Amino acid sequence: MNVPQMTKSEVLKRIASLRITDAVMVIGIRGYFKDTMGVPGQNDRGIYDDAMFIVTPDSFKAYNGNTDPSKSKESIAVLQPGIYHYKKGMHGVSGPHPYMALRQDSNVTIKRDGSNELETDSPENRFWIDIHRGGYTTTSSLGCQTIHPDQWCNFRDFVFEAMEKHDQHRVPYILIEA
Repeated sequence: MNVPQMTKSEVLKRIASLRITDAVMVIGIRGYFKDTMGVPGQNDRGIYDDAMFIVTPDSFKAYNGNTDPSKSKESIAVLQPGIYHYKKGMHGVSGPHPYMALRQDSNVTIKRDGSNELETDSPENRFWIDIHRGGYTTTSSLGCQTIHPDQWCNFRDFVFEAMEKHDQHRVPYILIEA
């Protein structure tokens, strides 16, 4: 699997107008591999054709990710480009094997399959669009942002360590289109 090849300066240039000042950031680029994976020119679902980057003042890492639901299905949530905040937390708390991931910690904006209407959640009614480990046979997303399973532990450990080093309790996640 080819890891995204953008440099730190290229990624920072893409988000410069957003004026984010946090030391640690996670950037997702939807459709990064849309011309080299899946159907050419299309951002496919169910494959890791998106890029995820962790940027800190002294380091930079790239990962294969997925920013779309695994399948097209009426009413499934698709996170819209924007700036959202995440914190360390348990993902999959209603299942038998919850694990530490990045948990939604701000309002997010989605568009549901089959609708052109944007929806924004609230602290009282979260959509829980987390950033978590994907699977080998599926990207394991019902609207979440997922990282390829071979890269997940490195991604999680790196971002958690960077957050601690820079005393950040939340990390901005910036989702942009390729």
